[in-house]
Amino acid sequence: MLIHLGEAEPPGEGSPHRDLSMAKHTIDLLDMLREKTRSNLSPEEDKLLDTLLYDLRLRYVEAVKAGA
Repeated sequence: MLIHLGEAEPPGEGSPHRDLSMAKHTIDLLDMLREKTRSNLSPEEDKLLDTLLYDLRLRYVEAVKAGA
């Protein structure tokens, strides 16, 4: 995910680059998985996914603003 946001270097490649459409797709996929597994998660796992998605969404918005 951080690779798609341009915050991490892809393995075997020279420098980071952004792919915001792939970043959004990955966030949407994680959100779907959270919804599908919500009743099967422990409270700690649920909190972890909520926190992760919140952080990724903030980073995505910042990346979009930086690209505008």
